[in-house]
Amino acid sequence: MSAVLWALVALPVVFGTALLVAGRRADRAAPVVAVGVMLAALGLAVATAFRHTSVTAPLLEQLPVRLAVDGLSGLLVVTVTAVTVAVLLFSAAEFGREEARSRFFGLILLFAGSMLVTVTSVTLPVLLMSWEVMGATSWALIGYWWRDPERVDAANTAFLTTRTADLGLYLAAGAALASSQSASLSLEDLPGADEPWLSLITAGVIAAAFGKSAQLPFSFWLSRAMQGPSPVSALLHSATMVVAGAYLLLRTGPLLEASGWGDEVVAWTGAVTAVALGLVAVAQTDLKQLLAASTCAQIGFMVLAAGVDGTTGGTLQLIAHAAAKSLLFLVAGVWLTALGTKALPALHGAARRYRTVGIVFTAGACSLAGLAPLSLWAAKDVLLSAAREHTPWLYAVGLAAAVLSAVYSAKALWFVWRPQPAAEEQQLDTEQRGTRHVPRMSVPPLVLLAVACVVLSPLALPPLADAVERVLGGDSQPTPYAWELGLSAALALIAAAAAWAWGGRVLPLPARAKGWFRDWLSLERAAQALVVRPVFWAARSAAAFDERVLDRGVEGAARSAVGFARWSDRTVERAVDGTVTTVAAATRALGQLARRPQTGQLHQYLAQAVAAFTVLAVVLVLVR
Repeated sequence: MSAVLWALVALPVVFGTALLVAGRRADRAAPVVAVGVMLAALGLAVATAFRHTSVTAPLLEQLPVRLAVDGLSGLLVVTVTAVTVAVLLFSAAEFGREEARSRFFGLILLFAGSMLVTVTSVTLPVLLMSWEVMGATSWALIGYWWRDPERVDAANTAFLTTRTADLGLYLAAGAALASSQSASLSLEDLPGADEPWLSLITAGVIAAAFGKSAQLPFSFWLSRAMQGPSPVSALLHSATMVVAGAYLLLRTGPLLEASGWGDEVVAWTGAVTAVALGLVAVAQTDLKQLLAASTCAQIGFMVLAAGVDGTTGGTLQLIAHAAAKSLLFLVAGVWLTALGTKALPALHGAARRYRTVGIVFTAGACSLAGLAPLSLWAAKDVLLSAAREHTPWLYAVGLAAAVLSAVYSAKALWFVWRPQPAAEEQQLDTEQRGTRHVPRMSVPPLVLLAVACVVLSPLALPPLADAVERVLGGDSQPTPYAWELGLSAALALIAAAAAWAWGGRVLPLPARAKGWFRDWLSLERAAQALVVRPVFWAARSAAAFDERVLDRGVEGAARSAVGFARWSDRTVERAVDGTVTTVAAATRALGQLARRPQTGQLHQYLAQAVAAFTVLAVVLVLVR
């Protein structure tokens, strides 16, 4: 069975790379190849999920490649491949021949393949590699229409934000290497690290997870990512990159608990994100922006579950959210193509005009809101029970966030089902010229996802929740009380009814405060003011110091050295040359004088010596 797991991760990676290399020559075959590959991967994912396969291959000394499928990763690989198949089926009908389909479908396959490696990796090196490939392919997909500078800027913002948070994984890997207990870099060994390495590992994992899953304070990048194609948004938000951080926190729950502080930080960050971004979603007037903010809020529930050891509820939330959110983003793409807009005021009557699309959108929105009998509220109830066991305050915050889910879902439904005045007919094309029709081939995947949203509703039943708990193989999870189910259902219905009654005015705040929420809490501006501008100021200051001080100092030192050399040439060298010439001339003169008494006759030398000694004797006598 090891070959099955290798094939599962290799198929999308290999074929995705091949489509990218082939380029426009493979445009015609790309959709068929991509759908076929992911259908095969779906079958392999189901097989590995039942068999719990693991594989090992050499990579570095004492750090091999290790992949494994257990209960949690088994559920994730099936979810990832199933959602990717639906998105690819939709994309095959959405992307015409004029588009670079080979590049698009190749990137989608590579993106999905990197997510599969992420959820099956057992060690930090493999996780890091797939984590980076996922970030790079998301950048290319968000900026798919690269001729538009705004889309490229959005892709850069998303990439740089997540890339900054990804440094946490490098910190975690370095701290794990420094710790003798975690030198293997296996995820299961991380809780055994000694301090201070344990805290550094925990901080690094949390930072990377928050960045990838767009939790506070990194949430703003998800707003900019809406510039990408709708199928990219559907896949990005549902089962791949944005949930990767939540998956990592669910996977490393023992590490968070062992640190003594990580579980509290994670739980409260998830809860606060769910509330804050829920309010952001309520304030939006753009459908894709509403869905993007709701993604941050819904993933906040998964992060909350990871912090309170509610793995079962967090996993149920992840699976149900994947089906609902991929459906909603694909429907937003359908309306953008047909009506040329994603602005909520311009979508009045869209569900009435395209009934089938409107019905499946309603199914996804109700699932997102947790309105019975659909499943997402049941998942929230399970994880909120774990939060209640942790602290009642955390439960209260989570329940408030769950109520907001019903509010922004009902708001979206109010806009798309409200009858459209005839006078607004001519104002639908707010972004591009709409086609006024829905491609027939794009409807079947939407129906499949809507059916998945409905079919997931039995997960609310305790026996099936217990079955998922047994699949995960963890400790027993708290069961929701009857009063909790009744309270959550009542609050959901009341909130949805109130939002429907208020329509587009569901956030009773001053215009300035409402604009602050609509601007995603001004998080990007804060990042620009607190991080980007100071960094660039420091960079510009360093560059100015380099140019004005260091460069001028080097140039001045060089000019001084050249001037000293010239002065030495003019003064010192001439003096030395003159001294040497004088000494040489004197030596030559003395040599010539010394040659004169050289006659070759011995008696003359004797006479000269006697004369010299006589003179010396006279001098000595006179001196004394």
